[in-house]
Amino acid sequence: MDKSTSALAAAIGSRVRQERQSRGWTLDQLAEAAGVSRRMVVNVEQGAANPSVGTLLRISDALGIGLPALVDSPQPRPVTVTRSGNGAALWNSASGGRGVLVAGTESPDVVELWDWTLTPGDRHESEAHAAGTKELLQVRGGSVTVVVASETFVLEAGDAVSFPGDVEHSYANPANEPATFSLAVFEPGVGSGHRPEVNPTAPTTTEGN
Repeated sequence: MDKSTSALAAAIGSRVRQERQSRGWTLDQLAEAAGVSRRMVVNVEQGAANPSVGTLLRISDALGIGLPALVDSPQPRPVTVTRSGNGAALWNSASGGRGVLVAGTESPDVVELWDWTLTPGDRHESEAHAAGTKELLQVRGGSVTVVVASETFVLEAGDAVSFPGDVEHSYANPANEPATFSLAVFEPGVGSGHRPEVNPTAPTTTEGN
């Protein structure tokens, strides 16, 4: 990881640990609630992992705070400005593609605004998000192929699409030029119980807390 990626990973890890400990959860309890391995939670909290967007969504949903809260200050603010170049790059491809979270709202009804760049041949596969999630995408430049469940849509600059985010979907650039698009994600009811609950009577351990 480069310096900026490492700094972001450390900030996310610190926030995850803070939120987990404030709930009195063990590593195992968070892992169970998020549906990820205990090792992944440990790696995320230590800033040693470069987790997928899907993994971060699972963890933030389990904590009931939403993805934007993992990369922003925990203090609620009525107005938040993200200057150009200061968004959180949560997805990077080997050839330079980037998925940058540039703005977001707090739970329970979380809205995320993303700025995506796909280099030629890039493809981002996304697992199904929480029930009720909606996505809106507009291509700003180049050509983007969006697959939603079994349907394929080829979008050119200026084209837009809205679709359910609670099914598997992907974004790809099969062309020879870079493609850019804006993406808005709406996830309702974060923290209201649409993810599995942590069992408060489950055995606990102090290891790694």
